[in-house]
Amino acid sequence: MLQTHDLKPAVGSHKTRKRVGRGTGGKGGKTAGRGTKGQGARDTIPLGFEGGQLPLTQRLPKLKGFNNPFRVTYSVVNLSTLELLASQGVVVVDPEVLYSRGVVRKGSLVKVLAEGSLTKAMTVSAHGFSANAASEIRSLGGSPVVLEKPNGGRRVPAQGNALMNR
Repeated sequence: MLQTHDLKPAVGSHKTRKRVGRGTGGKGGKTAGRGTKGQGARDTIPLGFEGGQLPLTQRLPKLKGFNNPFRVTYSVVNLSTLELLASQGVVVVDPEVLYSRGVVRKGSLVKVLAEGSLTKAMTVSAHGFSANAASEIRSLGGSPVVLEKPNGGRRVPAQGNALMNR
């Protein structure tokens, strides 16, 4: 029976690499197979160097614009989603309820938009409402409650440091 210690690679499949540059006495000594003088014989060619041609990184256009670190993003909740919650017996909706039901992420700002329709009166608390969504909630006898934004309504501190593209 074949044992693991008996395993060997096929003959000729493993060729030992040539160790060059080990002194003039050996076969690969002195110039070590690089020829005599010239750019190829030296080790100072920078990464991305194309022999004097304008390098690829310089030929490509630069990206325009920047990433605004003060951007405020809202998680959108439509009236159709609220209608789905109302059919499950939810009457008071706030970001915590939406988070517990898996509609929004924890700590995200919530904005209610008027996509779809609502058939039951609800008390909806969110950080923002579109005009149509707020009027539809009021028309059914519900109340849209605008929550105060975190950080006292001021912009959030910038992410990262002074060296980032901002």
